[in-house]
Amino acid sequence: MIKIIATHNLNCPAQVSGVKISDVVYKNIQGTSATAVAVRFACSAANPCSGIRLENVNLACRNQAVQSYCTNAIGKAFGTVQPTSCL
Repeated sequence: MIKIIATHNLNCPAQVSGVKISDVVYKNIQGTSATAVAVRFACSAANPCSGIRLENVNLACRNQAVQSYCTNAIGKAFGTVQPTSCL
C-alpha cells in the first residue's frame, strides 16, 4: 500500500509546502484500507499535486463504504477505480 500523508503546519503557521508532487501513477493496486478514506491526496495550495493517475485501483474497508478525498490535486482515473476518484 502506498500512502502519502501531508503533515499539518501546527508549528509553522502561515507556511506552505515547498514540495511539488507530480506525474505519479498508481496502477493495479488492490487491498483493504484501515480507514474509510482509502485514497487521500491532501496537497498544498501553493504547490498542488498534478499529473496524478489512478489506474485499476480497487480498495475496500471492512464494514464501511470507502471514500476518496482530494484537495489541491489534479489528475485522472482510468479503468476500474474504487473508491470513486475525486481527481
